Parts: sequence; C-alpha cells; structure tokens
Amino acid sequence: MSNPANTHIFEIKTYMIIWRQMEIRNIGGVMVNIRGIVRCAGDDGYVMDVIFVSEESDYPEPIYEVENKKGFLFMPISDMLAFVDTLRNESPIYGHLRGDKPEWMSVTTSQEPVGEGERN
Repeated sequence: MSNPANTHIFEIKTYMIIWRQMEIRNIGGVMVNIRGIVRCAGDDGYVMDVIFVSEESDYPEPIYEVENKKGFLFMPISDMLAFVDTLRNESPIYGHLRGDKPEWMSVTTSQEPVGEGERN
C-alpha cells in the first residue's frame, strides 16, 4: 500500500525547544497566541513545528506545506512538557505529515511490548 503524494512519514532525528513570552500570529486567518514551539527535524529537510498555544488561544487546523517539506501541528501549552518528555525518552519517533487529512498529522513512537518499562 503506497502513501498519497501529499503525505510523508519521517523519523525525527533532532528537536529544538523555543519558548515565547506571547507571540500573536495570524495563521490561516486564525489569531494564535504562541507560548512555545518544538521544532522536530528529520532527514532530507523534513520538519514539523509543534506549536504550543495559550489555553485561551484559538487553534488553526494542522498545515502541511508539501513543497517546503514542513508541517505545523497545534497543541495547548499544558501538553508541552509531556511532548518534550516523549522526545527525550522514546526512540524511534516519527512525524506524520498529512496533506490529504491534516487533522491526522501526528507524532508517534514505534510499537513497544507491554510492560517494557524504563531501561537502565
């Protein structure tokens, strides 16, 4: 089964955390109050910016700019620490860029056995 041309799955190799006091930006006609960004990068120039917004902010739909190999996913700021914890503690992690169904854009781990727990 092949993926549609406007979708891409990439392994996240690096990430960068950006904190904002409060950046107000118009994204697709929606005024968004940005508090933090986690930039997830993979091979071949693929990037997903997971943008964390204030609790009172509106949320635009996820965006995938196919020609730029870049996606934008929007989440509440209260989820940022759990998201970063996942990036720090799981491997491999994948970014799913979906132009066909933007609402399905995601960041996922691979399958793990039940009860695996933390390794020392």
